[in-house]
Amino acid sequence: MNLLEVRNVSKAFGSLKALDDVSFTVEAGSIFGIAGPNGSGKSTLFNAITNIPFAPDRGEVIFEGNTVTGMRAPELARRGLARTFQRETSFDKLTVFENAVLAATYGKPDQSSAVNRRNAEEALELVGLDRRSFGRLADELSVFDRKCLMLATAVAMKPKILLLDEPASGLTKPEIETSIGLIKQIAQQGITIVLIEHVLTFLMTLSQQLLVLNQGKVLASGDPREVIGDPRVVEAYLGSRRHDA
Repeated sequence: MNLLEVRNVSKAFGSLKALDDVSFTVEAGSIFGIAGPNGSGKSTLFNAITNIPFAPDRGEVIFEGNTVTGMRAPELARRGLARTFQRETSFDKLTVFENAVLAATYGKPDQSSAVNRRNAEEALELVGLDRRSFGRLADELSVFDRKCLMLATAVAMKPKILLLDEPASGLTKPEIETSIGLIKQIAQQGITIVLIEHVLTFLMTLSQQLLVLNQGKVLASGDPREVIGDPRVVEAYLGSRRHDA
């Protein structure tokens, strides 16, 4: 069953086409990877799906069979769609536990405070932030623990689908390996995951389907091994790396 469907989504900023007729579907219970060189439109795609901070100019976003294009972020969260961002986001002067409780309440405002607190505890422990860290301020955490906190706040919302924007960014190799394990654990909770990442080994390890964007367009999509072997994908990545160098 398709949980998320993106149909012909486009977004322009003046004469720049950041997204150009992008379409794909994500099956419930899967991990769906999105790759592409810098500036290919990956984060813009997440922004357009979640309406943070803008909706697409054209096209349609369908979640659980219902059109949600341009729907406000709080309503999307309550329907079960959550996301993270490239940079670690938290309320720095709140504690780890307070951040998670706030997220749980945001995702399920009609639930009792006791249920939201329990969801917060479970989410924090799932990502390895134990009770000894609950009382620490968010800005006291390491980069890796802040990323774990961002994951936990998303999981505490009890989403059906979670959009992760470059969760491995800025991490060491051992931390990346740990993050792979954490994302697998999150998926085992029944949460469908859409994952943007530059680290191809990260995507190849986790993704059942892979989509590659280049200059706002879908360059290739399908089985990860076949997609990575596509000469157009190889050229896009090698060209990007030569340019960055």
